[in-house]
Amino acid sequence: MSDTAETGMTPERERGLAMMGEVYGFDMSDGPGDYFAETADHLFGRIWSRPGLSHRDRRLLLLGALTAQGNGELTPEELEEIVVFLCYYAGWPNGTKLGNVVGPHVARARKAARRAEAEG
Repeated sequence: MSDTAETGMTPERERGLAMMGEVYGFDMSDGPGDYFAETADHLFGRIWSRPGLSHRDRRLLLLGALTAQGNGELTPEELEEIVVFLCYYAGWPNGTKLGNVVGPHVARARKAARRAEAEG
């Protein structure tokens, strides 16, 4: 009997759940709904499982994308440090562009922190 018949999952779902476990660092079980299906089957079963980039590379790219969106994953100090660090590897012009993107997020975060402290 195949794994698919035993678990009731497609090989893609099994691969996706296994990859989710590797990425998140804990065992993943199957979940309900289309959103979970697309996440497990497509994002992790296909995209994260492709050759060409390591898990580390994909995590760094994701971190860069999240940072650019200003989602609060990093402190203002960490964001500024990333800009300085990347200037040496991506070049000062590219680092400056990143700094121009990150700068407003840092300023908003610091302003919100000051406001919260004052209301505190």
